[in-house]
Amino acid sequence: MAKNLLDEQQLEKATERQKVVGGLIGDNLVALGFISREKLEEILGEAPPIPKTIAETGLDAQFLLNIVLKAMYVAGHQTIPEISNHTKLGRLIIEELLQIAKKDALIEVRGAADANFTLLRHNLTSAGRERASEGLRQCQYVGPAPVPLADYQTQTQKQSITHERINAETLSRALSHLVLSKEISRRLGPAINSGRAILFYGSPGNGKTSIAEAIGHTFKQNIYIPYCVEADGQIIKIFDSAVHQENSSLPILEHSNTDSIYLRLPEFDPRWVRCHRPVIISGGELTLQMLDLQFDPNSKYYEAPLQVKATGGIFIIDDFGRQLVRPQDLLNRWIYPLERKIDYLILHTGKKFDLHFDQLVIFGTNIPPGQLMDEALLRRVHYKLQINPPGVEDYKEIFRRICHFYKLELSDEILSYLLNSFYPLRKMPLACFHPKFIVEHAIAACNFDNSPPCLTLDLVKDALENLVVSRPAA
Repeated sequence: MAKNLLDEQQLEKATERQKVVGGLIGDNLVALGFISREKLEEILGEAPPIPKTIAETGLDAQFLLNIVLKAMYVAGHQTIPEISNHTKLGRLIIEELLQIAKKDALIEVRGAADANFTLLRHNLTSAGRERASEGLRQCQYVGPAPVPLADYQTQTQKQSITHERINAETLSRALSHLVLSKEISRRLGPAINSGRAILFYGSPGNGKTSIAEAIGHTFKQNIYIPYCVEADGQIIKIFDSAVHQENSSLPILEHSNTDSIYLRLPEFDPRWVRCHRPVIISGGELTLQMLDLQFDPNSKYYEAPLQVKATGGIFIIDDFGRQLVRPQDLLNRWIYPLERKIDYLILHTGKKFDLHFDQLVIFGTNIPPGQLMDEALLRRVHYKLQINPPGVEDYKEIFRRICHFYKLELSDEILSYLLNSFYPLRKMPLACFHPKFIVEHAIAACNFDNSPPCLTLDLVKDALENLVVSRPAA
């Protein structure tokens, strides 16, 4: 609508159709002929535009000035390229802010920074240092300038995970390293494309976590994640190099260093980072507090919760039911977000705001689902896939792949012993993790004996002693 490609009446008709037939609002707009598929994909794929003025950043001039003054005070930056590189604000915006600072006697020009007198050094005056100190007392964040919450909301809608469709070929390629039944592969595709919560359940060691991680490799589109967001005057850090994998294909120009006046022209707003869709895994350490904004009373800014960092990607909750928080409490926290795709966060000031809950949530558990949640909660998890132990042929295929990877020979004698003697006598079900477990123990024994790695029946029997724990008699 902002581009005058749609009017309110067309959007209303598409929304009404969506309520009847479902699907994405964009798909309904295309089906009604209000916009072409090509134009829709072009709009959804647009990167955050580069602001050229203070007004275009969407932030208050004095707010940005504090960001600049703190960067000069803490990091000692003096030239426009240095300040621009640190704050991720364009040169014209920095010049505009420095002009305001000069008028308020917060900075002064102290001469040239290079032999050609093309770069000027700017120093804080005593008033500027006091302003920077006061800014640090209010908030110690010193880094890239934030983006407005509204801009973040718009961008997350455009790059929603539901806008990237996964086909059978892509899914098959991502799962090719796993041995799965045809039924699981067939049911996975619709579950992934729905963007709805998925529950993997079944006995341990049969690939629930491996499948969930592999799903993350099916998505190929880039998304844009801001370093931080401004909400009601507060700063919330979102970009996390530990979970966000930057995908930068920008060419490094000859004059792209911070000592040059020739700054590299960016493709998009530098306050954002172009990344692969994130895949975040949390296990037994997950608590309810980790799903809320984390305010540091010393630094006086926020760290975004895990589900916000996972926005546009995949959030895997492994070993569901073994967290420090009860599974019912966790799901009660997420009943509305899972159903309506909207989450609510609260600042320490009491200000409440909503964010798009846009990620593929995958639960993995070896506890029967009925013991974890009631019918009302089960209804919120739209897709439930039981991951069963492998059949005999799948077990053999897993064992062959593991041995091929480690360059070991797998004899028929070993398979015959396992399938005809060990498992039947122990009354133990097959498991996907057993072949790797056995092979790694055999290799460890060979390494200890200083002998070439091999797989013999004796080594397999020794490895199996570590697989089975004898229970004391009653």
